[in-house]
Amino acid sequence: MTKVNPTEDSPARVLGHPLFKDAPAEVARLLLRDAAILHVEDGNPLFREGEDAIEYLYVLSGGIEVMRHTQDGQDRVFHIFRVGQLLAETAMFMTHGRYPMNARAHGDAIALCLKRAGLQAACRAWPELAMRLLARLSDRVYQRVNEVEWLSDSTAAQRLADYLLRLRPGEGSSVHLPLTQRQLAANLGVRAETLSRLLADWVAQGRIAGARRDWILLDPAFLDDLAQPARRSF
Repeated sequence: MTKVNPTEDSPARVLGHPLFKDAPAEVARLLLRDAAILHVEDGNPLFREGEDAIEYLYVLSGGIEVMRHTQDGQDRVFHIFRVGQLLAETAMFMTHGRYPMNARAHGDAIALCLKRAGLQAACRAWPELAMRLLARLSDRVYQRVNEVEWLSDSTAAQRLADYLLRLRPGEGSSVHLPLTQRQLAANLGVRAETLSRLLADWVAQGRIAGARRDWILLDPAFLDDLAQPARRSF
């Protein structure tokens, strides 16, 4: 991992994020104070669980996945952040002051590294930013509550169907899994053997086609019926 000074366009890109849009000039200076560009090769860490949470990131290129190591030695990937997204900004306000997860590059990645002190100072100087952060955090809490309910009340088939449909680009039928099948099984809360059997059964039934990470959804209506309980009106 290498750290260099920001390029000319990177400050404008991060200030265009919905959290920071229309920030006063002084607030922008606080946010960008001591910012740096990180270049990270695929699989290399950006921060580790338990380390002091003094920086958050804006993805400029590639992807960054946040994950934890499970008790059986597997990696559970919670989310992959893509270009234009912020990560770890809410960790800047945790009372224990530590990162709650690991972050590593998903493919080669470039990120703008921003400082905790600057974000906290910007919130004090511009309360609108604090309100936006509260709204963002509230939405995430709501999303996580829905996910916990879905994991506890749904079957493995329902979870897999919902996951595949969320990967589908618009009305297309081709999907690429961003995770290995073992990582996906952990993400869905099922055994790897169960996931493999489900995929094999759906291939045999003509519902999907493909292998490993590349699949074609031949019967999206079947998957949509399975995933319907995950849909919420708001």
